Amino acid sequence: MDLTQINNIIFDLGGVIINLDYDKSIQELQKLCKSNCNIAYSQKEQSHLFDLLETGNCSNEEFRNGLREAYHIDATDQEIDEAWNAMLLDIPQERIDLLLDLGKKYRIFLLSNTNDIHLQRFNQIVEHSFTIPSLDSLFEKSYYSHLVGKRKPDAAIFEQILAENNLQKAETLFIDDSIQHIHSANNIGLHTLHLQSPLTINKFFADAAI
Repeated sequence: MDLTQINNIIFDLGGVIINLDYDKSIQELQKLCKSNCNIAYSQKEQSHLFDLLETGNCSNEEFRNGLREAYHIDATDQEIDEAWNAMLLDIPQERIDLLLDLGKKYRIFLLSNTNDIHLQRFNQIVEHSFTIPSLDSLFEKSYYSHLVGKRKPDAAIFEQILAENNLQKAETLFIDDSIQHIHSANNIGLHTLHLQSPLTINKFFADAAI
């Protein structure tokens, strides 16, 4: 990809910057079930309870109690949070270094479908692993679905970022690992990169014509 016309980059977080394993959270939550249960959560689809959390329409406590009721879970708040956060793995140092470098050349933004429990964990990982003050410090502005009340793949969240920051679609690249989000961004005219293993953002920018 030729990046010579790109001035702005919008990054997804999970699967792009931080490594994820969705199955780990499913496995850990299932261990907390008093009987056999099928946790309805994946990269492509999820139950209404997870939708509510991700759009800021339920509190952490309501989410935990919803899990207890829906899946017959008998566990403390901390045990549920640890199971829910199990999918969050590590952020390689090379990705932090890359973002610091890219921030000198491009206007970079973060757009993540996430929730308060995960966001607290993201910042703990950064605090304990790196010398930067927070995840947000890497970006001009961060957009978290549970805080803005919108999420991918809805076009409204992309349009909000463009409008608030005076970004031109023709000059903006969106990077995500979920194809449904890529399709939505394409439909409104953004340049896109569907990041699929083994491709990483470091390899992409090392190979790209800048």
